[in-house]
Amino acid sequence: MGYAQLVIGPAGSGKSTYCSSLYDHCQTVGRTIHIVNLDPAAEHFDYPVDMDIRELISLDDVMEEIGLGPNGGLIYCMEHLEDSLDDWFDEQLENYLDDDYLVFDCPGQIELFTHVPVLRNFVEHLKRKNFNVCAVYLLDSQFVSDVTKYISGCMASLSAMIQLELPHINILSKMDLVSNKKEVEEYLDPNAQVLLSQLNRQMAPRFGKLNKCLAELVDDYSMVNFIPLDLRKESSIQYVLSYIDTCIQYGEDADVKVRDFEPIEDED
Repeated sequence: MGYAQLVIGPAGSGKSTYCSSLYDHCQTVGRTIHIVNLDPAAEHFDYPVDMDIRELISLDDVMEEIGLGPNGGLIYCMEHLEDSLDDWFDEQLENYLDDDYLVFDCPGQIELFTHVPVLRNFVEHLKRKNFNVCAVYLLDSQFVSDVTKYISGCMASLSAMIQLELPHINILSKMDLVSNKKEVEEYLDPNAQVLLSQLNRQMAPRFGKLNKCLAELVDDYSMVNFIPLDLRKESSIQYVLSYIDTCIQYGEDADVKVRDFEPIEDED
């Protein structure tokens, strides 16, 4: 069985930086992971790329040869990847062992993980190849500066959760750049009444019923919560990684390592 993280989130949320820091952390602790680039528009990496969609198709080539814009071109590239799952992608997967751990660095175009079925079909293909997959949704913690932005982030995350139908972990990235962490911490485990009160203060009275429904949606099902990630702290990275490992059952079938000790001699 293989293991995989699907790293998704809006553009600029820190997905590639997360992948780079995760790779460095695993190198430090002696653990092997393989980073896969699924962004056909990517140009620079701070981590070694083990598999790269640009070997199959690149956004620049699509824009030049077909005349599509950046957004349409990116959708075209991902649909081409979907059409190539049974040949190019399967050939790439043959390079990895059954218990390998892959981290897929995805593009930031929100349509890909909210209503276009490309990534969902990609995930289903991984499952058929006996991979346990977890979606890791990154949201810039500086974006969650007030209740309206928080609700917006929650709805986008919930949309991705429903679309992909995977174990899903939400991460507030760039916590190291937040000046007032208490403001962000209020949204890690929010109270529905507090959310509703804040929404009603910031929005026109005619949105009262909508605000109530949104606050109750976030609170009643407890489906959307966030884990803060501070990349300056190894403990923060390890906590997030352990959380993800639990979701995909990584290491549960590993043999227990028993350390040999010399018997204690009885004192005369």
